[in-house]
Amino acid sequence: MLLNVGYPDRIPTVSSLLPNGIDMYPFRKTILSIQRARLTATVLYCALLAATVWLTAVAAVTWFTDRLVSIEKGWLDALVNWIVALLGGVAGWFVLPVLTVLISSLFQESIIERVERSEYPQSARNENLSFGSEIRHDLMFTLEAVGWNVLILPLYAFGIGFAVSFLLNGYLLGREFFETVAGYHLGKEAANRLFKRHRTPIVIGGLIIMTMALIPLVNLFVPVVAVVWMVHVYHALPYRPAGS
Repeated sequence: MLLNVGYPDRIPTVSSLLPNGIDMYPFRKTILSIQRARLTATVLYCALLAATVWLTAVAAVTWFTDRLVSIEKGWLDALVNWIVALLGGVAGWFVLPVLTVLISSLFQESIIERVERSEYPQSARNENLSFGSEIRHDLMFTLEAVGWNVLILPLYAFGIGFAVSFLLNGYLLGREFFETVAGYHLGKEAANRLFKRHRTPIVIGGLIIMTMALIPLVNLFVPVVAVVWMVHVYHALPYRPAGS
């Protein structure tokens, strides 16, 4: 059943997997919230930072290859460097979604505050929670995600590497961005329990975010889009702990 909740003029999209007609796939809400919360400048900053990280990584790999690999024939040496740069660029493109969490950590508190002030003014953050440790937490998540992606590299030889990587990173992104938003109110432990209670729609949201993260140019804006998306998902849940 297709649902139309909150926006009478919207085009119906995916129906909710939760009871009570809750819209857990807030495409239109996310775009409108970016405009209402005046996050355009933040979106551009994140896009510039994501592009810089990717280009710097590719340049670094190419530079090290040029220094470490030396072939007497000039054309062959140049060919090897170009191939390494190409492979590094492709690999970086698939790792970039994981890095979006680290990039967004620099702006996520401001994003959540501004979206909730605009869309959910009745919502109050738990001031007893320390948000300063979020960057450390996101750094640990990035290391964890990169480690998982390295472990599944042999699966590419069997032709299933991309599918496994897509599902893995979709799960990781959905969980991490949701726990970031929910943790803003509840703390990480309670946010993790809430994630487990509503895992299915959150992971599907993560897979949608992962899809956007693989589209050229669109992926540069994912750090902000993902946080705003999960703000709406969190507030759409039919049950949240008291005081949230």
